[in-house]
Amino acid sequence: MKRPGMQQPDPVAFIKANLPISPVPSVPEIRLHTAGPASGLWRLAGRREADPAPYWAYPWAGGAVLARYLLDRPEIVVGRRVLDLGAGSGLVAIAAAKAGAAAVTAVDIDANAIAAIGLNAAINGVDIVARAADIIEDPPPEIDLLVVGDLFYDPTLALRVMAFLRRCQASGIEVLIGDPERAHLPQGELSRIATHIVADFGGGTGGAAPAGVFALFGNG
Repeated sequence: MKRPGMQQPDPVAFIKANLPISPVPSVPEIRLHTAGPASGLWRLAGRREADPAPYWAYPWAGGAVLARYLLDRPEIVVGRRVLDLGAGSGLVAIAAAKAGAAAVTAVDIDANAIAAIGLNAAINGVDIVARAADIIEDPPPEIDLLVVGDLFYDPTLALRVMAFLRRCQASGIEVLIGDPERAHLPQGELSRIATHIVADFGGGTGGAAPAGVFALFGNG
């Protein structure tokens, strides 16, 4: 555990030194810095209650299924402005950029995630604008497509996210959600458009699990 007075490591240097680069299971076209048992991630993540959990350091099923979907169907993003909400490692944002999006923005509340996204984008040879921000109470951004992976793990967050997605949809933004049907995914408001078997760190074992790509009812 981090002791009081211990200096916070530089996130870019820490990630480079401690999170090896490896292909993403189920999405081998993309390589990411990924935490392992010897990464000592607690030194970077912090132990205070207010510190965000280091979700960005691992591949999750919702992001993997979205990334797979966009890479397999580049026509969905070609020439469009894409925003990856709760971007984590930047996996979905990188997939959108590789598939031909005109511009890609990745947003996450964790500044360590933003450092990881910058490194991961460079590894994969793509340009992404990464921002540390909570935008879900803001007006809809000026984009064409909003992609959201793995943000339905908490009931309060799920409600806030859905309210934002509905405002975005009402402003003409297409919304795609990737999720392995976690408890707080509002499936009654969604239509499934694809299913893939992908690796899911969130399953506890890192094993494969079915995950879906969903659209909001009324999309398009």
